Amino acid sequence: MTKYEEILQQYWGYTKFRPLQQEIIESVCEGKDTLGLMPTGGGKSITFQVATLSKPGICIVITPLIALMKDQVDNLKKRRIKAVAIYSGMTYNEIELAFNNCILGDYKFLYISPERLKTQMFINAVAQMKVNLIAVDESHCISQWGYDFRPSYLEIAKIREILPRVPILALTATATPDVVDDIQEKLNFKEKNVFSKSFERKNLTYNVAEKNDKLGALLQICEKTKGTGIVYVGTRKETKEIAYVLQQKGFVADFYHGGLNAKERTKKQEIWMRTPNEIMVSTNAFGMGIDKPDVRFVVHLNIPESLEAYFQEAGRAGRDEKESQAYLFFNQSDIEKLKDNFEKKYPSFDYLRKIYDSLGNYCSVPVYEGAGSIHDFDLIDFCKKFQLDIIQTLNGMKILEEEDLIVSSDAEETVSKFHFNCNRNDLYKFQIEHKDLDPFIKFLLRNYTDCFYDFANIYENDLARKANCTVDVIFKYLNYLAKIDVITYLPAKENPIIVFRTDRIHIKDLRFQEKRINERKERQKSRLEAVIKYVTNTSKCRSIQLLEYFGEKAAVRCGKCDVCNRRNDLDVSTLQFDYIVEDLKKIIGETPCAVAEILQKTSIKDERQVLSVIKFLLDNQKIRYIEGSQLIWNR
Repeated sequence: MTKYEEILQQYWGYTKFRPLQQEIIESVCEGKDTLGLMPTGGGKSITFQVATLSKPGICIVITPLIALMKDQVDNLKKRRIKAVAIYSGMTYNEIELAFNNCILGDYKFLYISPERLKTQMFINAVAQMKVNLIAVDESHCISQWGYDFRPSYLEIAKIREILPRVPILALTATATPDVVDDIQEKLNFKEKNVFSKSFERKNLTYNVAEKNDKLGALLQICEKTKGTGIVYVGTRKETKEIAYVLQQKGFVADFYHGGLNAKERTKKQEIWMRTPNEIMVSTNAFGMGIDKPDVRFVVHLNIPESLEAYFQEAGRAGRDEKESQAYLFFNQSDIEKLKDNFEKKYPSFDYLRKIYDSLGNYCSVPVYEGAGSIHDFDLIDFCKKFQLDIIQTLNGMKILEEEDLIVSSDAEETVSKFHFNCNRNDLYKFQIEHKDLDPFIKFLLRNYTDCFYDFANIYENDLARKANCTVDVIFKYLNYLAKIDVITYLPAKENPIIVFRTDRIHIKDLRFQEKRINERKERQKSRLEAVIKYVTNTSKCRSIQLLEYFGEKAAVRCGKCDVCNRRNDLDVSTLQFDYIVEDLKKIIGETPCAVAEILQKTSIKDERQVLSVIKFLLDNQKIRYIEGSQLIWNR
């Protein structure tokens, strides 16, 4: 057993790694910059966690997903591995304490959001840490050619100037070949070094169907497929409506979307994770960081915006390697809606300026001030006050984020926290001098033992129950101790926030990287065309289409998808089918021919097989009739 396998068994209870995991671990432990390309559910986090635990020092983990960040920190703590997270919305005191613990303590992991990387506080702190690895999760976000580009990721390369000898491990589940190259270039890899696991999912069958009655098709799937499922829809309203229909039909179902508060989202997610046969109806807000192995089916009732997004979402089925199904239902109006929504994603530059200026006014940020300031934010109220279109504003704010002007977050519920601002000796002197506060301080110390060196989560209602008093009494004492600077007390709050990344720019001086934005628009248009081509292509295996999109050119037919099933009905082998198609291309590729003429010219002896393939190609619009009876290849 290798030392890496010993760590895996000690902390996770597994005796063997999944494919590629150990190779990636060995690569970074040898000091090599490494890109790990592993599909959703492939166990990416294990690679940097085991590598870090195998040697002295701390790992800096960069990820844009706050929920996933918190989840991984909690899971590491359950395994008695010290970890901490820093992200937008935390106070100065919280961040300072976390950095100090990483510098002075024996912490192994610092999870940090990319927008924190260029702060002076981070730069000063990281220079004092003993860093053994930089892990970049969702590394496709560094590429402007990727489907989820985030400019703050470009700051990662600057860390290498501070930590020139520290290897970097970039991880992603979805990247096309040009994005793979771009990731390594943007992260200043010393040499190209990619470990790539095939995107093929042999146990997952992809099916696409044009349906007018999508709900009826969904009910049929739920009836015939036993087990947990996810249903992706386009709007928050649809999540409730479809979940209600499923409940009325006797299925265990719930809904989920980004507009729910953090407590509701967590509760729904936890129930779904432990319920064997629950169906979750959700927007694309659900699933990131979810690792439930027994999802038997994923259904899309709307066309996703890209094949990258679809591959990730569909890939949440069948992580236990058992047979699972992915369905995508669409109709022609969906395609038109997708095209219309695309145009709304890129508001005019004048409209972007209006959104930015209105945000400054809404948050009361003076011009030339406000860098790093955090503000509560209500999108509906904001749009109403400044007479802005909600959809265009939401998309415009994403562009403002890409331009590194703001950071926005959905509703995030925080637990109340506190810690003492003095050491035990000074606190003891304070208690002697303030007999009226001594009982409450002792009460806090009994309930929270580790509150001198780190923030302790505090639940006021629970304390009130233990003290047999009202919660108002607890609030009164906590606020008073904070007022006289004995403690730092951070009450819980729940709301979306806006963070200004720079001082507010005067609208006359506001400039955008118009060329880059227009280039990204063209790239996104290409992705839109690719996903439309995928759903409308009924002649090529679904798995092959997806694998070729991600650069795997030697893919073979799955034999199970909707396309393969139609071809299987022809009673023609794959080899025979391909041979007949190539023969037909030679005959009617340029010159139209009638069926009888084709049968005379073909080298295939079995006319029945040729006729079956001709019918299949006609049904799937690969060939067509002209001048009544002449067949020609569609270009």
